[in-house]
Amino acid sequence: MEKSFEELDYCATQLGELILRRRRIPMLENEVVHEIILNGEFLMSSLFHVVEEALADLGLAAVETSGGGALNVVIGGLGLGYTAASALKNKDVGKLLVIDFLEPVIRWHRRGMVPLGEVLSGDPRTRFLEADFFACASDPVTGFDPDAPGARVHAVLLDIDHTPGHWLNPRHAAFYTTDGLQTLRAHLHPGGVFAMWSDEAPYEPFCARLREVFPRVEATVVSFPNPIRGGESTGTVYVAVAR
Repeated sequence: MEKSFEELDYCATQLGELILRRRRIPMLENEVVHEIILNGEFLMSSLFHVVEEALADLGLAAVETSGGGALNVVIGGLGLGYTAASALKNKDVGKLLVIDFLEPVIRWHRRGMVPLGEVLSGDPRTRFLEADFFACASDPVTGFDPDAPGARVHAVLLDIDHTPGHWLNPRHAAFYTTDGLQTLRAHLHPGGVFAMWSDEAPYEPFCARLREVFPRVEATVVSFPNPIRGGESTGTVYVAVAR
């Protein structure tokens, strides 16, 4: 039997102390969960992943393509891999570039230290890139893929910051401005999608900025059961379609 609590990895990173741990939850019949913690804050738990999966499902469903070819998709933020795994379930996805700033997170997946690691690493469509997503998004020349400078993509799925106004790093703030979103849009094919996860209810000022840049914008509230607190919790998936 697995231990009731185990710290699988600890790393000092540029963003602070990063921990991967696995534990059993007695109140849930000893269900085993994996958790990522950064500077004492929960970044991800395998207990809650409905909204992360909805990010891929809603985002990719909104892509408007005319050629019918394979989709080139970028994910910002790897976490425990639920968004990436959901994206790979879509048969139209031809390439999946997953960008994460933290090398240990990528290493956990490559070594199978997290539940979906082998699923992602074993799929030939997946490529991991250790880089700053926000720096890539703000680069009008190179864009996301250093191996294909300037290449446009069909979808960008973002799950890094807690909300459009609660960032892991203050440097991310510029991305959520009108100028930052306009630079991002230039990396998308016509009919391409920018979709984003948020831990709070739809934030209308951010929706307004999205509408300045994208002609079609939706903010969908996604509910999921919360066995720890009881009842349901919610998150938001923003979806913006380029023209």
